[in-house]
Amino acid sequence: MSDDMVDRTRKLEETTVSNSLHEEEEEEEERPVREKAEYEEEELHKLLVPDVSQLPPTPPSAVETNFVSYFAPDFMKPGNDQYVYRHANGLCVVGLASTHLAFKDKGGITAVDFNVGKSDRSSMKVTGKRKRNAQHFESNTALCKVCTGDDSYVVRCCVKGSLLEVNDRLIKQPELLNSSADREGYIAIIMPKPADWLKVKTSLLSLEEFKILRELC
Repeated sequence: MSDDMVDRTRKLEETTVSNSLHEEEEEEEERPVREKAEYEEEELHKLLVPDVSQLPPTPPSAVETNFVSYFAPDFMKPGNDQYVYRHANGLCVVGLASTHLAFKDKGGITAVDFNVGKSDRSSMKVTGKRKRNAQHFESNTALCKVCTGDDSYVVRCCVKGSLLEVNDRLIKQPELLNSSADREGYIAIIMPKPADWLKVKTSLLSLEEFKILRELC
């Protein structure tokens, strides 16, 4: 082997070693960045794909997702259980709890009449952002009367506030109360003042308290 070839070989070897060291240094510098990217990708995956073992047996309903549930058991009369679903914007949806006496009558609810008190609640029309024409009711004001084959029951506001609307679909479709009283079968929507809500809230039960009271657990 000539001296030129030896020198060239040596130089190639030195260059290869130098490049190898340089690559190792670059890899060391890139490692924290790569590890951070991998960590962020893993965290994003956890958010997008939750652990199946931590999911509830059944997905939460629209009511559970958007409202806080309260209950007024035996409101004005024994067995007249009503619910108040409060939205974050302050609106309260009022209806019959599943334990209401009306659902225990044979055949369930067969008719709904909003013509109670001195006016027909279904004829009230609220307009505009200021909710013009809204009537202000007390918590014990009657909203409607639900009828079964054996009896009739008065449904009340449960909260003091402005009546924004009643579910007039129930006039033609009272069966909605039997099939979905907590959804399509709601009775009315009421807007209480913040101060009035704080007062009435203390008299209502949470969902957990209501389940214990009615032994629904």
